[in-house]
Amino acid sequence: MTEYSRLKTSRSAAIKSKLDYPIIDTDVHTNDFTPAFEDYIAHYGGAKLVDELRKAESSRLNSKSNGKDWYQQTPEERQYYRTIRSPWWARVTRNTLDLATYTLPELFYERQAEQGSDYSVLFPNNVLAPTGASSESRQLLQRAVNHYHADIYRKYSDRLTPVAGIPMNTPQEAIEELEFAVKTLGLKVINIPGGVKRPIKAIADKYPADQFPEIAKYASYIDFFGLDSEYDYDPFWAKVVELGVPITTHYGSQGWTGRSSISNYMNNHIGHFADGSQAFAKALFFGGVTKRFPQLRVGMLEGGADWGAHVYIHLVDRFSKRSIKGLQNYNPDLTDSDQLYELFERFGGEITKGYSLSKEELTKTVLGSSFTRHSRQPVGTELEDFAAAGIESIEDIRDRWVNSFFFGSESDDRTIAAAFNNKANPLGVKINAIYSSDVGHWDVPDLTDPLAESWDLVVEGVISEDDFKAYVFGNPYKFYTQANPDFFKGTAVESKVANITKNLVVS
Repeated sequence: MTEYSRLKTSRSAAIKSKLDYPIIDTDVHTNDFTPAFEDYIAHYGGAKLVDELRKAESSRLNSKSNGKDWYQQTPEERQYYRTIRSPWWARVTRNTLDLATYTLPELFYERQAEQGSDYSVLFPNNVLAPTGASSESRQLLQRAVNHYHADIYRKYSDRLTPVAGIPMNTPQEAIEELEFAVKTLGLKVINIPGGVKRPIKAIADKYPADQFPEIAKYASYIDFFGLDSEYDYDPFWAKVVELGVPITTHYGSQGWTGRSSISNYMNNHIGHFADGSQAFAKALFFGGVTKRFPQLRVGMLEGGADWGAHVYIHLVDRFSKRSIKGLQNYNPDLTDSDQLYELFERFGGEITKGYSLSKEELTKTVLGSSFTRHSRQPVGTELEDFAAAGIESIEDIRDRWVNSFFFGSESDDRTIAAAFNNKANPLGVKINAIYSSDVGHWDVPDLTDPLAESWDLVVEGVISEDDFKAYVFGNPYKFYTQANPDFFKGTAVESKVANITKNLVVS
C-alpha cells in the first residue's frame, strides 16, 4: 500500500528517526466495521443482543427527553426539557485515508511508522457501549465486544493492543469480566468507566423507577468506586494487581452542573475529562484505595496532565491546614475564654454596651455558627478527611497520588508544562504525563501530526527534551511495566529498550 504512504513527508516520522528511544502512544481510537462487529455480537446472543448494543450506543451518544434526542427536538422542546447538547461531528471524515486507517487493523499497522509510533494502545469507540445495556445483557455483550477486538488485532500484537472494556456496576461483575478478558482473551489493558450512576435510595423508595421514570432519571448520584461507595471494590482492585493489569479510563463530566448547556457542545466539553477523572481519582485517594494497593497503576486519558499537578499541590496545601495537628488551630475547645473576655473588656466597650455576658456566653457568641451549628462536635476519624488515605506526611501524598496516577495529555496541550514544573510541585516531583495522541477523534484531523506537535513544545520552550522523552516514552513505559513487568515482552518495544532501560529512572 505504498501508494498511500506519506512517510517521506511526515514531520513525525522525521522527528522519530532522530530519537534513540521508542514512542509509546497510550490513546488511539478505532472504529468498528459494523456488519462484522454485529455479526460477532450475534454469535454470542443472537439478534436480541445486537439490538441491545444498538440501544446502548444510542443512549450513550445522545441525551433524550420525551423520546427524542437533541437533534429531533425543536428549540422550544430543548428549552422545556433542558436537553443537553450532545457531541456532533466527532470523528475524522474528510481525511478519507485516516478514516479507513482507524477502521482497518492492517492499514493502521502499516501506517504506524508514518505516525511516528512504535507501539499503540487502542480504544475501540464501542468498547464501553455495553455499560449502557440492561443488567440482564450487559456482561454477555461486554464479553462479546472484547472478544471481537481481541480477535481482529491479535496478529498485530507486536505493535498494537486493544483494551478490554470492564463494566463496574458491581465488584463481582467487574472481576468476572476482568478474568475473562485477561485469562481467556489474553488482553492486558482495561478501560473502565470512572463512575457508575446509582439511584438515591430515599427518593427511589418513594418514587420507584418503573412508575416514575422521569424522576428516576435525575434522582441519582455517581459512585466513584472508592470514597463513599455502596460496594466494597477492594476485591476488584486486588484482582487487578494480581493479574498485573494497568487501568485506564476516559471518564468525562458532560451533563454535570456547569456542563449542561442545551445549545453549546464546546461549553460542555472543555475540561470535562479533567473534571470527571479528578472526581474518580480523588475518590480512590481519599477512600484509601491507593494506600491499600500501592501497586495499582491508573491512567486517566484525554483530560491533560495539569490537573494532576493542580490536585497534588492542593492536597499538600490542605493537609498542612487540615491534618490532625493542623486542625487544632480551629478546635473551639482550645479558645482561651479568659483572654477573650479580657480583650472584649479592653476593646469592646463600644459594641458590647448594654449587653452583659459571662465568659462562657461570650465565648459561645463569638464562636458563633462554627461552634453551634452542629448538634455535636465531630469525633475520631470524623475529624480528619485524610484518615482513610492514611496520610501522615506530604511524602505519603506523593506516594499515593503521584506514584499511582498517570495523566494522558494530548500532543498540542501546552498545559503539560504544569506537570513537569518541579519547582512548583511539592517535593520537587514531576507528574506522570503520558503521550496520548487521541487520533481517531476530532482533536486530530491528521494522524501524522501528533508526535511533531509534541516536539513543537520542546522547540517553543514549553517543555525540555528530557521532559519530552519522559512524556512519549519513560512515563508510558513506567505505567505499563510497573503494573506488569512483562507487558512489552514480544513487542517491538522490547528490543528497543534493552539498551536504555538500565538508565531509566523508575520511581
